[in-house]
Amino acid sequence: MENILNGFITYLHNVKKKSENTVLSYNRDLTKLVNYLKVNKIDSFDKVTEEVLDKYIKSLTEDGFKSATISRNIASIKALFHYLANEDKIESDPSTKLKAPKIEKKMPEILTMNEVVSLLEQPSGDSPKEIRDKAMLELLYATGIRVSELISLDLEDVNLSMSYINCHDGNKSRTIPFGKEAKTALVNYLDGSRNAIVDDKSSTLLFANCSGQKMSRQGFWKLIKHYAKKAGIEVDITPHTLRHSFAAHLVENGADLRSVQEMLGHSDISTTQIYANMSHSHIREVYNRAHPRG
Repeated sequence: MENILNGFITYLHNVKKKSENTVLSYNRDLTKLVNYLKVNKIDSFDKVTEEVLDKYIKSLTEDGFKSATISRNIASIKALFHYLANEDKIESDPSTKLKAPKIEKKMPEILTMNEVVSLLEQPSGDSPKEIRDKAMLELLYATGIRVSELISLDLEDVNLSMSYINCHDGNKSRTIPFGKEAKTALVNYLDGSRNAIVDDKSSTLLFANCSGQKMSRQGFWKLIKHYAKKAGIEVDITPHTLRHSFAAHLVENGADLRSVQEMLGHSDISTTQIYANMSHSHIREVYNRAHPRG
């Protein structure tokens, strides 16, 4: 089963041109399924039935996985068995009747304007690391890109004279502008600090870890949580917090949803709509608090 799974993962990467994060998620979800099948003495995908998959999904629920995680696992399973059926590796697709659980849409956690300013002010030293950290945080909030996109940026993706970046997600790319604060931080970083961190002169990475290698999402998560703690921010920071804050603040200050959708790289505007809902909730909250007859 591992060989077939590896073939599917290669297919996702080379043929479907899925992003690195998506491929990693599929691999993680399906490896978990394969382990479950082995424990239950099932040694090939053509022996998997609807009943087996139903029991597997039920086991995820019993193990306390959230609805969003279970839905993602179901999507991974459906994609795998659809692929296997198309490749004639199984006679019929046992995943067709799997249904994802209803997911309660929760408002994303965002920072206030003051919290963002405080966070961005934390890396204020003149060491190459702090100058790099300052540039990364400023650019992340200025553009709303994903952390995975931030750590994958190359030098050629940055146009300082026109103040924009080219961001790549799988086989798609988008151009996003950034403001003067991010530009100042980037110029400061590129004026010596990057060379102090990246020893390999042939490396094209814009940002790197202290070993000169590509930074991991986990590494950046630790970095941002460190500065959040220094800033006294009590909100539970995640790698997506500045992305959510970027979008919510834009919408709250009058940006149209289509522009925000394009900058975020959302394929469906309904995903971006949640930030408008947040804005409306905030307006209602202010009204109820301030209006004399609220």
